[in-house]
Amino acid sequence: MERYQEIERSIIKSYRGRLWAPFIKAVKEYELIKPNDKICVCISGGKDSMLMAKLFQELKRHSDFEFEVKYLVMNPGYNEMNLNQIKKNIEILNIPAEIIDTDIFEIANNQEKNQCYLCAKMRRGALYKLAKNLGCNKIALGHHYDDVIETILMNMLNAGSFQTMLPKLHSDNYEGMELIRPLYLIRENDVKAWAKANDLRFIMCACRFTEASSIDGEVNASKRLATKLLIQELKKNYNQNVEKNIFSAASNVNMNKIIGFKKDGVKHSFLEEYDEEE
Repeated sequence: MERYQEIERSIIKSYRGRLWAPFIKAVKEYELIKPNDKICVCISGGKDSMLMAKLFQELKRHSDFEFEVKYLVMNPGYNEMNLNQIKKNIEILNIPAEIIDTDIFEIANNQEKNQCYLCAKMRRGALYKLAKNLGCNKIALGHHYDDVIETILMNMLNAGSFQTMLPKLHSDNYEGMELIRPLYLIRENDVKAWAKANDLRFIMCACRFTEASSIDGEVNASKRLATKLLIQELKKNYNQNVEKNIFSAASNVNMNKIIGFKKDGVKHSFLEEYDEEE
């Protein structure tokens, strides 16, 4: 058995309950894939997107309806070491990915302000554009369960709003295009365990601005890392189910018990229906 076949086997055997099952559950529960979809699986080079590519390969073998998959590595300007690691991994994993070079890092790096915001926006736009040129109607990104709960907390603590990372959404700028997140129910620690068990090494951070400063794959001093640590403290000192509860809260909003909300850009207040309820 080739190494990539052993890695594939581990997904549906050793990690079936931790990776394959939640992947399938998310695909079905959120209706992420439909017949005749053409999906661009976007590989950043990290553990999550590489696993996602392998899960899609497995799904193609077992799906009861037809859909197409393209595997894309959009290179925003990785340094040579990171790019070589990505190439090595797609070879080890037997992923037929196309690598397309762009100058996003260079453009963002020349800006004095909001470099990270600009870079993220340009990368997302580039993925939509490249995917559409490939004839795809969806792009798949490797955000997982932990990204979801961290996003909820980050928005509450830093932006003063309650909103999360949805499992799918329509593009505002590219008609007919949709973004899906098939790893939505997969835990990050399970991805790490799978990578370690298969002796796989992935790039820690793809960003040029932070690639020289990372700890265990996380950008040092970032808000996301601070949020991860906060969640761990809450689990230790408050409730072991805190992660599950944060995730559940996003689909268990009691509209009768909130002060206000925003829908389609329009703000609403509990006062609008308050007197009617009396």
